[in-house]
Amino acid sequence: MLVKAFLTRKDKPYIVVPCLFNPKELNVEKSNQYAEVNIPGLSSPIFQFVRGNARSVTLDLFFDTYELGTDVRLFTDRITGWDAGSMFSNLPGSAKGLMDIDSDLHAPPVCLFIWGAFIFQCIIDRVTKRFTMFLPAGIPVRATLNVTLKEYREVDIQVKEIDAQSADLTKRWIVTQGDSLWSIASKEYGKPEDWRLIAEANNIDNPRLLNPGQELVIPVKE
Repeated sequence: MLVKAFLTRKDKPYIVVPCLFNPKELNVEKSNQYAEVNIPGLSSPIFQFVRGNARSVTLDLFFDTYELGTDVRLFTDRITGWDAGSMFSNLPGSAKGLMDIDSDLHAPPVCLFIWGAFIFQCIIDRVTKRFTMFLPAGIPVRATLNVTLKEYREVDIQVKEIDAQSADLTKRWIVTQGDSLWSIASKEYGKPEDWRLIAEANNIDNPRLLNPGQELVIPVKE
């Protein structure tokens, strides 16, 4: 059985938003953009590559707190943030959802969707919430979130890929508070899903157990 999927902030991996139930399916979309160039005398245009578009992942997340008798927004608001109007937020204190604007970043944070070996660095592009069950007092206890995630890749990483450059020497990394294998892999390789390279090089069985001060070998990516 797959472990529970969860969302987390890339810059603050200790903030974890768990999925109560794993999604039934993931839809991954990738597209390229081309321009049609009309050449006189030809029966059809030729296509000129313009740019690649970011991958997107869409999934449905199901939340049900009926058995607990608690407000389901305790979970859904941690993703979408505060709902203004008639449906008030259940986030404690000054907490914010993953789609809220961070006061330091002046933008919503970059996130990681992690489900077993699948790690997707992303921004939460769009969420549609549907509440389908309520307690007699009107408190929602069941909801489905249709979530669209857009892949996020740093500019410097993309430039390195274009130049076909990679690390030519094995590096070492000293773990600090808040580090995770996927955040280190994202910084070193540009892809958080490459965390297994680091785990295998350092004989790490549990990628979530890192100790501050621990020295890691960062192997060359072939």
